[in-house]
Amino acid sequence: MRDARPEGSPYPKADLTLRGLARAFDLALAFAVAGLAGPAGPFLAFLYLMVADGLLHGQSLGKRVFGVRTMVLPRGATRGRPGGYRESMLRNLPFALVALFYSVPVLWLVLFLAGVPIVAFESWMVWSDRLGVRIGDIFADTQVVDAKVVSRIEVTAAGPELRTVAPHGPAAVHRGARAAA
Repeated sequence: MRDARPEGSPYPKADLTLRGLARAFDLALAFAVAGLAGPAGPFLAFLYLMVADGLLHGQSLGKRVFGVRTMVLPRGATRGRPGGYRESMLRNLPFALVALFYSVPVLWLVLFLAGVPIVAFESWMVWSDRLGVRIGDIFADTQVVDAKVVSRIEVTAAGPELRTVAPHGPAAVHRGARAAA
């Protein structure tokens, strides 16, 4: 296993099946919007994919359904927090461009020639990295984690800031939440 972040992360790697299903759900939703919303559909799909991870405390609709969350990694004295709109845009631009290219048939060749290798490389990075980090995560300084690692209580009680999770797993989160209450 490689490590795209030599400084590490306090969060464990998210389940890759859940993460893949969440991405597939979001892409299917975006393509459904692109196909059903008329001329504005591709733009609405692009917009959704750009901001999706910032909608529900670091969760797109697909991430919410499959129980994963985008977290901004803590640095120094700062605490980890759910991904917002800025991080979502930095992470998801390549996927959002797919929805925009959907509206221009001539660009499908560009999409195929450029998009397939990019998606393949991103998938390889997620699979081979110790923390499941891809290029978009490096740009946004984020990591996708299982949502149960960061409990709902902490997300709502801490507001925009969250306590980080000890590397001992979800049990440490629940002990920390009870101690803070």
